[in-house]
Amino acid sequence: MDFRVLPFGVSGIDSRLGAGGLRAGALHEAAGLTPSLVDDAAATLFLAGIAAREAKATAGPVLWASCRTDLYAPGLAQAGLSADNVIYAQPQDDAALLAVVEDAARDGTPSAIIAEASKVSMVATRRLQLVAAEADMPILLLRRRKSRDQDPLSDPSAAWTRWRIGAAPSEQLSVAGVGRSRWTVELARQRGGETFSLIVEGSDETGRLAVPAELGRGAAETAGTVRHAAA
Repeated sequence: MDFRVLPFGVSGIDSRLGAGGLRAGALHEAAGLTPSLVDDAAATLFLAGIAAREAKATAGPVLWASCRTDLYAPGLAQAGLSADNVIYAQPQDDAALLAVVEDAARDGTPSAIIAEASKVSMVATRRLQLVAAEADMPILLLRRRKSRDQDPLSDPSAAWTRWRIGAAPSEQLSVAGVGRSRWTVELARQRGGETFSLIVEGSDETGRLAVPAELGRGAAETAGTVRHAAA
């Protein structure tokens, strides 16, 4: 193996990824499992956790590029990505956003880049994959829905991995309160590997996922492959 790997630290995920984790110098995509805002937030925090771990490992900032203004900084901090470690860019449209991402990756200042886009062409994803590989930097693309019926991952892409993330029921607590969030994590596509789906506890303040303790590693896995065929 002659490329760098970003492990999740969860064997149920890392053991099913061809490299034993995410390939660092690559494009990775995530979208909400459903059109709900909760699933959109889960996908956002999933990528924030990955970027947070990379920022800690390389001691560099994270570039977050988005045409929207709906980021909630305290929520990102709970997933391990504090405001002090984030550089925000707000281009006027997706075309300008992709140009910002390419320039930042070639510059080499960020440790990781998160970009939010609704429509990205196959050619654009090829460019992002190439620039990520050249910079040995993860580019994490959050695919936002343009409509409730549109699946962002139905479009072709050169991304190394493509994920769907959804909210799952939290742990039942013995006392009234709010438990750690849980997500359904579906790997819809990976180069040279199989798809899978499992339930994990969402990113903590260090950006790390976990398998729910009372379920155990085997029981946390959902049966079969992912439900969406188009990826």
